[in-house]
Amino acid sequence: MSKRLRSSEVCADCSGPDPSWASVNRGTFICDECCSVHRSLGRHISQVRHLKHTPWPPTLLQMVETLYNNGANSIWEHSLLDPASILSGRRKANPQDKVHPNKAEFIKAKYQMLAFVHRLPCRDDDSVTAKDLSKQLHSSVRTGNLETCLRLLSLGAQANFFHPEKGNTPLHVASKAGQILQAELLAVYGADPGTQDSSGKTPVDYARQGGHHELAERLVEIQYELTDRLAFYLCGRKPDHKNGQHFIIPQMADSSLDLSELAKAAKKKLQSLSNHLFEELAMDVYDEVDRRETDAVWLATQNHSTLVTETTVVPFLPVNPEYSSTRNQGRQKLARFNAHEFATLVIDILSDAKRRQQGSPLSGSKDNVELILKTISNQHSIESQDNDQPDYDSVASDEETDLEATASKAHRQKLLGNDAN
Repeated sequence: MSKRLRSSEVCADCSGPDPSWASVNRGTFICDECCSVHRSLGRHISQVRHLKHTPWPPTLLQMVETLYNNGANSIWEHSLLDPASILSGRRKANPQDKVHPNKAEFIKAKYQMLAFVHRLPCRDDDSVTAKDLSKQLHSSVRTGNLETCLRLLSLGAQANFFHPEKGNTPLHVASKAGQILQAELLAVYGADPGTQDSSGKTPVDYARQGGHHELAERLVEIQYELTDRLAFYLCGRKPDHKNGQHFIIPQMADSSLDLSELAKAAKKKLQSLSNHLFEELAMDVYDEVDRRETDAVWLATQNHSTLVTETTVVPFLPVNPEYSSTRNQGRQKLARFNAHEFATLVIDILSDAKRRQQGSPLSGSKDNVELILKTISNQHSIESQDNDQPDYDSVASDEETDLEATASKAHRQKLLGNDAN
């Protein structure tokens, strides 16, 4: 959990006092109003956590605090530090600015457009530049200089870059050197703790080999972070990885509701997905869990008379331009699942993730993920008009995004019975 913030800490985007949220992948602290804009941009732009009301792995919080204290915000506002920017009329937002359009436009320019990041000289071959940056990252993670690595990542260095000469990834290097905060930063940017080097060893192997036991345990947690988050969302518990328990599969309290032919069909289609499509669906459901949980924290911490308005609500997952329109539509339809439907999908994903890790041969089909989402939703006949919805901006409605979907502790007890390992 977060320690008490020092009074000198201010919002990275508007300089308002006492920021209560963090943007994990940007290494900044932000206020409530600016956070409402961050949330609307999506996790691919900014991954937000409340500093006091969201559980934090201690070293992840330490990583963000280290970046903030070492001036990570100057990476995102580099050109604004130039006196010439003031003369040209370019300035950052201030606490008195309106959220819309002032703060919103500044935050989008800063993080989405990267308008103020220091640019490298243009080269003909962008791939060479990215490769050079990734090699620099590969060398830098053996040190404790987090802001240098964040700067390289902001310019396009790849966290999972496999060095052709060294035969390993930056996470292998950080793990061997015992740099746990570098490992946290790399993981936030997508580094995989399960990647093998040219000798067949993973970062976890190197951490254990070097006696970095806390790092090794944390890397295992990161490796199972997706399924751990889904399990915790439903039952409030995580697996005991130290003792070899890597999955918790919650069970519905009223299992008779899950015996319909539609539910069986959905589960069968899920099992037949290729590993790649299954991973995409699991990641999308993870993002939806994050949206629902963050909404619950948001609603619990706001002044409802002033701040909770239509402009601060994120009713469904924001569009990620790197994904196809079909996938974006499927992601946004997840917001329409009521608590029972969503729990059913989460449990099916947890069950199948465990099965796939154990090497069951069922996977391999190219079934459309959309079919699975529709089949599960059809259990309660809420998908009757899906085929007439070409525009994913209209996927969710106010009635379908009520507070039921936040899965509070009381709701967990009502929804779930015993857990199965």
